[in-house]
Amino acid sequence: MTIKKHVLLTALSVTAFSGWAQDSTSTDSSDNMVVTANRFPQPVSSVLAPTDIVTREDIDRWQSKSVADVLRRLPGVDISQSGGMGQLTSVYVRGTSSSHTLVLMDGVRLNQAGISGSVDISQIPLSLVQRIEFIRGPRSAVYGSDAIGGVINIITTRDKDGTTLGAGIGSHGYQNYNGSTQQKLGENTTLTAAGDYTYTRGIDVVADGNNGGVPQPDRDGFMSKTLYLALQHQFNEEISGFARAYGYDNRTAYDAYYSPGSALIDTRQLYSRTYDTGLRYQNGIYATQLIGSYSHVKDYNYDPKYGPYDASASLDDSDQYNVQWGNTFQIWKGEVSAGLDWQKLTTEPGTSYLADGYDQHNTGVYLTTQQKISDFTLEGAVRSDDNSQFGQHTTWQSSAAWEFIDGYRFIASYGTAYKSPNLSQLYSAYYGNPDLKPEESKQWEGGLEGLTGPLDWRLSVYRNDIDQMISYNDSTDNYYNIGKATIKGVEWTGSFDTGPLQHKITLEYLDPRDATTNDILTRRAKQQAKYQIDWDIADIDWSINYQYLGQRYDTDYGTYPYQTVKLGGVSLWDLAASYPVTSHLTVRGRIANLFDKDYETAYGYATPGREYYLSGSYTF
Repeated sequence: MTIKKHVLLTALSVTAFSGWAQDSTSTDSSDNMVVTANRFPQPVSSVLAPTDIVTREDIDRWQSKSVADVLRRLPGVDISQSGGMGQLTSVYVRGTSSSHTLVLMDGVRLNQAGISGSVDISQIPLSLVQRIEFIRGPRSAVYGSDAIGGVINIITTRDKDGTTLGAGIGSHGYQNYNGSTQQKLGENTTLTAAGDYTYTRGIDVVADGNNGGVPQPDRDGFMSKTLYLALQHQFNEEISGFARAYGYDNRTAYDAYYSPGSALIDTRQLYSRTYDTGLRYQNGIYATQLIGSYSHVKDYNYDPKYGPYDASASLDDSDQYNVQWGNTFQIWKGEVSAGLDWQKLTTEPGTSYLADGYDQHNTGVYLTTQQKISDFTLEGAVRSDDNSQFGQHTTWQSSAAWEFIDGYRFIASYGTAYKSPNLSQLYSAYYGNPDLKPEESKQWEGGLEGLTGPLDWRLSVYRNDIDQMISYNDSTDNYYNIGKATIKGVEWTGSFDTGPLQHKITLEYLDPRDATTNDILTRRAKQQAKYQIDWDIADIDWSINYQYLGQRYDTDYGTYPYQTVKLGGVSLWDLAASYPVTSHLTVRGRIANLFDKDYETAYGYATPGREYYLSGSYTF
């Protein structure tokens, strides 16, 4: 990333908006544009927060099979997974909890925050992902609740016309069949259609200490079916619109807690449907867009002996409505974005084990800006949310960068963020507390970045103080606001080329602690090292990924009182290669966990070990 003096002057030349088609140029390009950081299009080199972009080309090169496998390669991300593909997966960004990362799909929040409080990324089909924009640090002043650790924006819009057919096989009965096409219907209309089927019979996740002491030796497999359809139309030079529908059906087998004589709830069936549409207007220095979306999710957990409609089964049934109105102005020496977000979540009785159904809504108004003044870049954001649960809440953030030498920049930032409680924490008849307040965060960060010869690098030091954390009180059997956490971290990232080799390195040290007890927060590795190397030799595209996960702590629920256990560190290697047999046909192969390491990221849950994959794609 080259630091440019006038990058902001080109920002409005790109028609990208959150939820619209986005430019998917190489991740190494200094002209690569992002919209997630401040809700207006800007070159990634101008973003003051640490930012990473993953394109579909990256995903294909790495031959990732899940969203979790993509995210674990990024700086600041730690993953805990309760087994293999499709099993419950939590994302910890810079040591914050899994509910402290906001996950967006095309700029619209996926977090069913009113239900589970976080997104299980294991259920998001990788076939939908065409691009990921990942912002680290607080972003509640831009997006509202949940954005304490960062924001992950998954973008589904394809940027190339044509048709691709693909198929793959692999270890543990893995199969994948997919197809997509994007075609022009006349001069101004584009149609996109895609489908994907993924299956694996999986491994026995074991779940020692989490299954009631009753072994459940079986295969815990996963199956996903996905369909996607989108239509875009350019009405004239200033106005464009789109309509989109996509959905997926997933089935996951897992190991669950078993009480003799009762049903064994060990199968999950998830149905997700999303529909959205929008209009966009752009003229000179002003652009505006209006987007509306609706999603319906039905999430069954049941015993296959009795089926999903038996009284022993559970069903989370929810509808989410979103309206976004965003405006961008080119003002003075930069950009200003202002807009309104409205969200309504409706649940059916039984959702989140609550006897009643609930409606909750949130209205947010935001203002963001970035200005370039001589060698200084200034950034600010403020947002006010009015929530039906806890009323009004205001957050803000500011950043400043000084390019003290050409190519070298010092950055300082401060931001507030919050996380609202979920329905169970508020209204459960057994342990709810309707007086709960949002968790609140204050984060400071200092950074130094530069371009030293071929090395493009950034050093970040940060501290995050989280107050009013929602904790469970064993003596009163309910949730309450009392917890505190202090998270300190140092992060260094660098990228450089040596001949045909492209290198990306991340080094991280993390100190995440309960501020009251001084205990290390569970499932976070204190040290991580990540190294990605890619090169193309004799038409073979090679990719090697190395990741070191330091030791972490977890809880053994198989004993009472519960015991804290230590999980050892591990070094993991992945190797992938692809070869274009013809200009249309490409074959790919990958070995994951090359040295067959035995490790856990969640105590008691096995990981797959060494895995082999072979796939091919035909494009025309």
